Amino acid sequence: PLLASAHEDGCICLWSIQGNLLKELLPFSKYHSVPVTALCTDISTEMLLAGNKEGDIMCWSIASFLEDPQNSKNQIKEELCWTAHANEVVGLFYEEEKNVIVTASTDGSVRLWHAKQGNYLGYFGQPRKFELSDISRMILPCDVHDFPTVMKEESKRMEMKKLDCPLILDRDK
Repeated sequence: PLLASAHEDGCICLWSIQGNLLKELLPFSKYHSVPVTALCTDISTEMLLAGNKEGDIMCWSIASFLEDPQNSKNQIKEELCWTAHANEVVGLFYEEEKNVIVTASTDGSVRLWHAKQGNYLGYFGQPRKFELSDISRMILPCDVHDFPTVMKEESKRMEMKKLDCPLILDRDK
């Protein structure tokens, strides 16, 4: 069992049920420091999804971490991020059988996305039926301008390094 908490600074904390902090997550992408407003997982808790105040969705693979949280080799990997709405995400749902993510926003829209690629599939209330098998089309809702970003294995967060000579104010210069 695991508890996840979303925070205003964009951080997601993973806790044991005893109340011990196991891990803090910050998105690798441009979406860090934006308040997280929605969280969900799949049924088997292999994937963690988060939505934020700017309408973005981030997806992490957490399966290997949950097998052994104490093992530092078992990392949580951010796999996918995209803008789903122009406004705050207030609801997230992952339908594992259909491989679909449903997002809801304060703009009043409820949209469907392909879970593994972040491709837009449609919105509730559209005149046509949802075509869940055709994920090759790269279309976007009219208020979204960025395509999903798939995180590569080699894309790792840069670590802050201590400098040997810190910056010093030189009033003469």
